Amino acid sequence: MTDLDTPVLDNHLHLDPDNGRGIEAVEEFARSGGTHLLVVNKPSWHLGVEPKVGEDFRPVFDRTIATVERASAVLDGKAWPVLGVHPGLISRLVDDRGMSPADARDLMAAGVEVASEYVADGPAVAIKSGRPHYDVSDAVWDASNEVMRTAFERGAAVDCAVQLHTEASEDLTEVAEWAVDAGLDRERVVKHYATGRLAGPTPSVMSEKERLEVAAESDAPFLMETDFVDDPDRPGAVLGPKTVPRRVRWLLSEGYDGAVERAHVTTPERIYGIDIRGTLDGS
Repeated sequence: MTDLDTPVLDNHLHLDPDNGRGIEAVEEFARSGGTHLLVVNKPSWHLGVEPKVGEDFRPVFDRTIATVERASAVLDGKAWPVLGVHPGLISRLVDDRGMSPADARDLMAAGVEVASEYVADGPAVAIKSGRPHYDVSDAVWDASNEVMRTAFERGAAVDCAVQLHTEASEDLTEVAEWAVDAGLDRERVVKHYATGRLAGPTPSVMSEKERLEVAAESDAPFLMETDFVDDPDRPGAVLGPKTVPRRVRWLLSEGYDGAVERAHVTTPERIYGIDIRGTLDGS
């Protein structure tokens, strides 16, 4: 490990070795003190995939898994894939391709089903789903919620967490209740790009000091992320790969040792069933 002497996990980022920085970004994360990553597949259309059936998502998932294997090779710890269907796909299907919301729902749900197979077979540790964070028609909103419910059902079936991309909110109690209805513990529903306060799911907090301070002051489980997009056309978008290690240093300097342990060891182990300390080199 580095001078931080603690595991450091970025719970949600993307890597694009073909068009972005790829493994170079992982190396920067590692040099800064980062040890573990959860790598979420990029939206299918960013990788040139315009699916017609659920099986068409496999190249997206396979590409992500190959990238994660390369990332693990340069980390003191390990990287794991999170696979699924970006909720923004429904707008491309309905608005650009002329599909009905019901047909778009069925295609996206089929993609979620395929993603869950990668969890059942071992490489992936969680499913990605959610709903648009922008205004859509009632029909598209309802269809998106049904896709998300499918993700909860599949998460319960294969015993894994579900990471959500949703609208900004500090109260997603209803969504967490849908997960419980499907047989998935609400704690294993993770809202990506969260503030430090969230009712319902577990927050994956964007690593800005103000948000992290709120989360650290609470005794509730939380995670830390950058949502690094690895897109050369958006070089300043969201946060860079060095951010989580830097924020961990800041949290420790402010006396939030317990919060760091909670965000980087106990919470990820409870939610994803991953062994953080056991996967560190030299452990």
